[in-house]
Amino acid sequence: MFGIKKGKNIALFVDGPNIIRKEFGINLDEFRRLLEKHGRVIIGKVFLNQYASEKLIEAIANQGFEPSIFLAGEEESDVDVALAVSVVKAAYNDKVDAIAIASRDSDYLPAIQVAKERGKKVIVIGINPGFSKALQNAADTVEILTGKKKK
Repeated sequence: MFGIKKGKNIALFVDGPNIIRKEFGINLDEFRRLLEKHGRVIIGKVFLNQYASEKLIEAIANQGFEPSIFLAGEEESDVDVALAVSVVKAAYNDKVDAIAIASRDSDYLPAIQVAKERGKKVIVIGINPGFSKALQNAADTVEILTGKKKK
């Protein structure tokens, strides 16, 4: 795996319905902590569907991230498409050196390929169970969250 030099500008995109779940107990500060060793987050977006609570949306904003809310049907794919489009846009942003995606599924493989073709390093942040091996293999760097089991 290729390392990412410290001091690089990172665009972070979080797949909210996939990774910010009660059973995982993930705090957004964990993403910042993990990414500190790679650079600084200059773009931080958390993608949510219309079912996200006002409390969650407010907590995301209070932690300095941009909540991006999208209508989704029974599937969460509409959120996935919006996140993938943002990854591709960031791949064309000259101020972004690396792209971090927090998710567990492999829906973002085409967007990751575009980012790599544009010379961006890709960091994938995930948690088990269900952390896609294909997603991990596509990344330059993989960070695995531990989360906290809630009773």
